[in-house]
Amino acid sequence: MSDRRWRPGETVVERFHRPDGSIGQVHPLRVLADDGRVLLAWLPAGTPIVGSRLIDGRHMADAPLAQRFRIPRVPVPDFWHRTSTLRRIADDEWSSVWWFFDAAGRFTNWYVNLEVPLGRSPAGVDRIDGVLDVVVDRDGTWRWDDEDEAEVAIDAGRLTHEQLDRLRAEGERIGALAERGAYPFDGTDTDFRPDPGWPAPELPPGLLEELSPRSGEGSAPAPR
Repeated sequence: MSDRRWRPGETVVERFHRPDGSIGQVHPLRVLADDGRVLLAWLPAGTPIVGSRLIDGRHMADAPLAQRFRIPRVPVPDFWHRTSTLRRIADDEWSSVWWFFDAAGRFTNWYVNLEVPLGRSPAGVDRIDGVLDVVVDRDGTWRWDDEDEAEVAIDAGRLTHEQLDRLRAEGERIGALAERGAYPFDGTDTDFRPDPGWPAPELPPGLLEELSPRSGEGSAPAPR
């Protein structure tokens, strides 16, 4: 349990670190609840984020699989696209659970982002993206996502075999919860509606400039 807690309505950031300690993507979140261990927060579609691109300007998905974790990346201004997400981020769990909502506000499915937890900072929560993920449908069926990328990430030094083993174990734990219809896959918060008076969360001013490499420098491979 952390001494650092945030109040409902505050904005925090979820920062995805690279293995070398530098920061890749940053997502601002509107706090709904926080008990010092589990943060529940909201990221609506269209919210500005710090994204990342390959240094040649391509999206990661546009590069051949073998190149995706070997070509340097740079931070870029971007937006959270398509779906709004409610996120449950527990400090001691190697995953965060995302409820996906469509443009009309209807719940569609869960997406479980497998992650290496790094604790909290004054501004928010810090994680390393685990590449491998789990998709959970409304009926509780589940499947792995990005298994091919996870294997390539190991070859590129993006993840260790030990980390991937731990992430797979976390995915199996999540899958067992989904099969039983246990929380958080029991329908809780599938009817969530954000407070209409809350503006979209915002990134800290100047953050993108702070993360951008100085002229003439390269950038280490970033999380997805």
